[in-house]
Amino acid sequence: MDVRDRDKMKRIDKTFELNFRLTRLYANYLEYYNEVITAEMMEALCSDGEIDEKDGIVAILCQIFGLDIDGSSDERMLIRDYITPSVRIMDAEKYRNNPYYRNIKIPEIRKGKWEFRREKYPAYRGVIADDMIMSDSFREIPPLGFFREEFEFPAVLEDGNEWMTLTPVDLDTSDYAIECAHGKVVTFGLGLGYYAYMVSNKESVDSITVIEKSSDVIALFKEYILPQFAHPEKVRVIEADAFDYAEREMPCEGYDVAFVDTWRDASDGAPMYERMKELERFSPDTEFIYWIENFLVSRLRAIKYAELSERIDRGEDITYSEVIDELLHIP
Repeated sequence: MDVRDRDKMKRIDKTFELNFRLTRLYANYLEYYNEVITAEMMEALCSDGEIDEKDGIVAILCQIFGLDIDGSSDERMLIRDYITPSVRIMDAEKYRNNPYYRNIKIPEIRKGKWEFRREKYPAYRGVIADDMIMSDSFREIPPLGFFREEFEFPAVLEDGNEWMTLTPVDLDTSDYAIECAHGKVVTFGLGLGYYAYMVSNKESVDSITVIEKSSDVIALFKEYILPQFAHPEKVRVIEADAFDYAEREMPCEGYDVAFVDTWRDASDGAPMYERMKELERFSPDTEFIYWIENFLVSRLRAIKYAELSERIDRGEDITYSEVIDELLHIP
């Protein structure tokens, strides 16, 4: 790598360094401190009108993270270019007016090892609010959302452990896949049937096939949720492994759109995403859409970046253009 390429790589290195730093800060915050900010704290901070709500949240986050707006250039960049644009004030009514939230009533019951119940976000609890924001320069910003008031959402537990929730981020990260759905649709992963419900209500959708490997989940869905659908006749549920179905059965079905949502987050989703991408070749006329795809790409890109950095450090002859090409073509 020549001198000019090395100078360009330094800028890429700095971007990935800041990406990693923000990811670590947010992961730690969401794990241990996501209820530190309270309604009372925000009222005290913003009541005089000198600081607005978003700036108040950013200021508190910076205190939690030990960042100083007058500190190093890296800290200033992290606050200005990452944290500030990541913060979102979320409108609770927008989600309460979602058709699924309005029309589908999840009963609060126990059945065997399964439990349906309502869970709550306290006011100003921090939550990931949408898919990762990614720029052309490889900057990555996970949106961080805050409700002004307590917010309830449905959850399903298996043996006392949270198995599935339907939170605002689940709604927002499904919007694009719902918008794109038309004709004959297949989705991998049933969950609480949100995608199937929203898609089945579209006039442009003829049918929605759901691939789900858990017979218990299918039974619960058919007993408690599917009967509330406006168009249950459009819905077909198949008990099958997603990857087996994609390879063996799906090519014969002629689906127009496929939505893949079989993972909890990017850590378990990245390898499944790569595997399903390889199976797209069996259904070349189907448009594949992946849940939280930017988060998945971000994780795989970080792995690729580390590999490329090691190769450069070993003295391998890699050009800057080759680095960029590999980072852009994930997976």
